This record gives sequence, C-alpha cells and structure tokens, in this order.
Amino acid sequence: MSNRHLARTIAMQSLYQWDFLQRPEGKIEEIIEFNRQEFAPNFDDGGFVKDLVEGVIAHKEEIDALITQFAPDWPVEMIALVDRNVIRLGIYEMKYHPNIPAKVAINEAIELAKTFGGDSSGKFVNGVIGAMYKDMVAKGEMKEIDLKPPEEKKEEGEKEQTPEAPVEEVNKTNA
Repeated sequence: MSNRHLARTIAMQSLYQWDFLQRPEGKIEEIIEFNRQEFAPNFDDGGFVKDLVEGVIAHKEEIDALITQFAPDWPVEMIALVDRNVIRLGIYEMKYHPNIPAKVAINEAIELAKTFGGDSSGKFVNGVIGAMYKDMVAKGEMKEIDLKPPEEKKEEGEKEQTPEAPVEEVNKTNA
C-alpha cells in the first residue's frame, strides 16, 4: 500500500468516525490520531491526512451541495456513511487539490469504496465523482483525461499500466 493510499485510508476512516459521532466540534485531531494509531502507528504522512480531513470539513457544505447536484436521487444524509465520506474525500481532492491529478482522486475514491463500502459502493462513488468530473471538463474547469481501463486502450502488443477508473459507467449509474 502506498503512503498516499494509506493516508487516504486514515483520512476516510477519520471522516467516517467524525460523521458517525455526529460531527463533534473540537474532536477531529483526536479522531485522526486514534485512526493513525489504529492503522499505521509511526506513520509520517507529512500532514497529508490532517490536510485532507480538515479540508473536507472546511468545505463540507459546498461538497455536500455538489453531491446533491450529482446524485439528486440520494439525499446526502441517506447515503451510506462510508460512501458519503469517500465521495466527500474524492470531491475535495479533485476540487481543492490541483496538484493531485483527477485520475488519481477518482481511482483512489473508487478503491476506498470497494475496500470499505458495500457491493455497489465502487460504482456509486464512480458515478457521483465521474459525473462531477465530466461537468468540470464541460465547464472548462479541468482538462479531460483518458480514464478508460488499460485493456480498452492497449493496442496489440502494447502493455500499459494505469489504474482503473471506469468513468464510462457514470451514465449507467445515474440513469
């Protein structure tokens, strides 16, 4: 597991716990530290976990409005806790971390959803974040990137190693 993936895992678990505990004020540092010790004692992420968690919390209202926009059939509070916080994390990274490629933010969110969520969590998270990505591209807020899985991009004899991000499923998920 890469350091950044581990940091995202700790961030997601911390957001989950914060949300589960009904968003207690002044407890987030304690929650982050608990999860850091639980998942990776002695792990130095250079402040990435704290940045992610505090960033999601600081922009929660705007992020939740985006979730409502791109998952209109799902009130935010009705979305499973894991899925809701994975989506928040993915949206935060795409919107507020220009140094993190959209492809990475999308792939990481999908992987977290598959690991910690239910059977359809990966597709649901992909649908919401993928729809937001497509909207940002259409508005010129982000450059389009190729998100097709490698087996669809390979030409005969060519091997390409890129993480999977099946954004094509967005229309199926939101239909």
